[in-house]
Amino acid sequence: MIEHKSPADIERMHVTGQFLGQVLGELGDLAAVGVNLMDLEHHARRRIKERGAESCYWDYEPSFGKGPFRNVVCLSVNDAVLHGLPHSYKLRDGDLLTMDMAVMVDGWAADSALSVIVGTPAAEDLRLIEATEVALEAAIEVALPGNRLGDISAAIGKVAKEYGYPVNLEFGGHGIGRTMHEELHIPNDGRPGRGWKLRPGLTIAIEPWFAAGTDKIVYDPDGWTIRSADGSRTAHSEHTVAITESGPRVLTRRPESTKRPASSTSNKGAKGTKDREAQR
Repeated sequence: MIEHKSPADIERMHVTGQFLGQVLGELGDLAAVGVNLMDLEHHARRRIKERGAESCYWDYEPSFGKGPFRNVVCLSVNDAVLHGLPHSYKLRDGDLLTMDMAVMVDGWAADSALSVIVGTPAAEDLRLIEATEVALEAAIEVALPGNRLGDISAAIGKVAKEYGYPVNLEFGGHGIGRTMHEELHIPNDGRPGRGWKLRPGLTIAIEPWFAAGTDKIVYDPDGWTIRSADGSRTAHSEHTVAITESGPRVLTRRPESTKRPASSTSNKGAKGTKDREAQR
C-alpha cells in the first residue's frame, strides 16, 4: 500500500530530516585520518539519544542481512558501498567513506547518505562522489507531480552513463514515511515515462550509488557489508524527498559546513550541483 502524506505529515518528516541532516553533517566533519569508525557510530548514538529519536537500523533484520543490525549508522569504506557494518578501523589518508543513516522522530522517518574523502583526495574518487551527487540532484529535479517513477530512475542512469559508471539495479531508492522502507522501489536506471505516477504527498528516498568499475556486488562474511565485486571504489548519495504541488521538497538537506569534496572540483557536474542547490 502506498500512502500519500498530508502537508502536516511532510512537515513532521522535515523535522526528522533536519535532525538527520545535522547529524550526518557532524559525522562528515568528524571523519579524519586516525578517527575510528566506532567513534563515528558512538557519536551518532549519542545524538539520537539526546534528541529522543529512534534509529531505524537498530535491530533491522531484512532477508538479505545476517541477524539483526546492532548499529545506528552504516559506515562503508572504499570498495564498500552499502550496509557497512561499523567496526574497529582507523580511517587512513585517502579513504573514501560513505555514511548512511535513517532515524525516526515522533513516528516519522528520514533516510540520507553522504560520501566524503578522508585526508588527501584522489581525483578519480572526487569524480565518483560527484557523479552520485549530480545524479541525485538530476533525479530530484524530475520528482514532479505528473511525472513517473521511471523519470527519476532514468535521470540517475543518464548521469551514470555520462560519467562512464555501470549501474546496479538490485539496491536503490524506496518509499519512506511511517517506516524506513515503504512501497515503491526506485532503481538507479530506467525508462522515462514508465512506472508509478508521482502525486503530491508521495515521500521517497532517492539514492544513487555507483562503483567505478562494475555493477556486480559481493557480501562480506559479516553478512551486511556490500562491496564492488572487482574491488573498485564506490560512492553513495541519498536524500529523502517529498513530492508537493509546488515541486520536490528535499527534507534532509545538510548544513553548508558539511564537507563536500566533489563540489570543490572544477568539473561542470560539480557546478551544476551547486547551481541546483542554490535554487532550493
